[in-house]
Amino acid sequence: MIASKYAKRDMMESEFTQRASRIAVHGLGLSVDVYSPDLLHLVQVLRDGGLRPGYLEVFKAAISALQWVRRHLQDMKLPYHGEGLWTTQPDFSHSSSGRQGVAEACAQIAVLDSAWLNHECATKQMAGYAFGTYLPPLYTDLSARMTAENLNLLQAQVDEQARHHGTKPALVLLEMPPLTYFGCGSLAIPAFFRTVTEHVACGLVLDIGHLWTVYRYTGAWRRQTVGAFTAEFLDVFPMERVIEIHVAGLAEFTPHDDFRQAAEDAGLPYWIDAHGSPIPEVLFDLLAQVLEHPRLTSLKGVALEVDTKPVATIVTEFRRFCDRFETLAGGVEQAGQSASLRWPRPEMVPYAESRRPLTSAEQATLSRQYQAYVRFVSGRPSQPSVSMTEEPTLLGGSLDDLNRYREIYLPYELLHWGGELQDMFPKTCRMLAETLLPLERFVPFWFSRPRSEENDYDFFLLKIDRFVEFVANDCPAAAGMVMEEAQELRTAYRAANEPVESAEVRA
Repeated sequence: MIASKYAKRDMMESEFTQRASRIAVHGLGLSVDVYSPDLLHLVQVLRDGGLRPGYLEVFKAAISALQWVRRHLQDMKLPYHGEGLWTTQPDFSHSSSGRQGVAEACAQIAVLDSAWLNHECATKQMAGYAFGTYLPPLYTDLSARMTAENLNLLQAQVDEQARHHGTKPALVLLEMPPLTYFGCGSLAIPAFFRTVTEHVACGLVLDIGHLWTVYRYTGAWRRQTVGAFTAEFLDVFPMERVIEIHVAGLAEFTPHDDFRQAAEDAGLPYWIDAHGSPIPEVLFDLLAQVLEHPRLTSLKGVALEVDTKPVATIVTEFRRFCDRFETLAGGVEQAGQSASLRWPRPEMVPYAESRRPLTSAEQATLSRQYQAYVRFVSGRPSQPSVSMTEEPTLLGGSLDDLNRYREIYLPYELLHWGGELQDMFPKTCRMLAETLLPLERFVPFWFSRPRSEENDYDFFLLKIDRFVEFVANDCPAAAGMVMEEAQELRTAYRAANEPVESAEVRA
């Protein structure tokens, strides 16, 4: 059994190395959104300042917008950052995410001629419930194996589409997600990713800001310095699989001007992942530590994530980034390229032929665990039928941190994030106020029952649908008004997202 395990692991490493060796060094770049800030304007300002990113990792957008970007940046490497591919979930293979989402991602990869498909190891949709921002997976052995199984399926579909179009297959990358105040599970995070990579030949993205949130919200900061924590973390994490490194801003979440929370004993702030915020110096120091790790042998690119950030701030930070890391990162990438060329590359053997898929009983267990996870993070009581082994536990950290998510962050997502309800439904909200029905009641209603996943994830449209249901249920007198305002919103949203041609994308 042990020999078989090592044989499978070696097969994964050989397949990964073969795939990674085909990817060119990308250098120092930016992970960007097509729309915010305006991408061509950003590139021009950078070039005017003598800065030329080695690549732009482009976030999922309308395919017409990506075609427009590809035409205007013909000489730029444009790898792809996917969205809506919930590979941590037991139902991925037969869900809209695993069908419609994967097909769309493959089409966008082809448009960009992307070397990789990067996606967070996280989800915004689980067990029939949706969230506005990412939730990390359950950090357990069973969850890691499920994730690996889904990644094998995703890579196979990406490969099939590449063969169909006669293009080079993109390598699927799994990005370590941030902790937004908490994590759940029984398996340490670096061990989780080690388990994943023993079952699938994927690459990894190590996000430095996400690493800091793990230090903060697993309670490690109480026991050791961030440098000591990082050294221990990297010794277990599969550094040899890291294709890309991300660095983004961190900031405290302050939904209201009067909302402030004193830091705890060590004075660490309640920072969470925030792409529009400045990058604190501690992250560049951690990046320097990561780039010196001896098992970082597959690195192809290091990118600042700058979607939603002001252009002037991007230019300043990218210049500081290049000045400090261009030589160091370039040396690591070139050394890794040489190491991968020396690696023996036997004929690729698909791992799917020799691995054991999860049984139906294991998948059912994990499904129940994710149902319990939703109840746990939303603050709802557990069901009597949930066993102790299915009830989530915090991965270190504190209940106070979890309550910060439950009581402040999650309600803000539903009431304000992705569309302010009072702006979306002004007439309906006035009627609710007149009947003394507080909008805060929408939060428990959101989690009152699961919904079947019929279409690709779209939080804005889902929010419209759920608010209509909430009003019809809790204030029937306003049902006609809310449906009228909802139809206006849907019509405007469709018009704003209809495919357009060339320069009209950002006219």
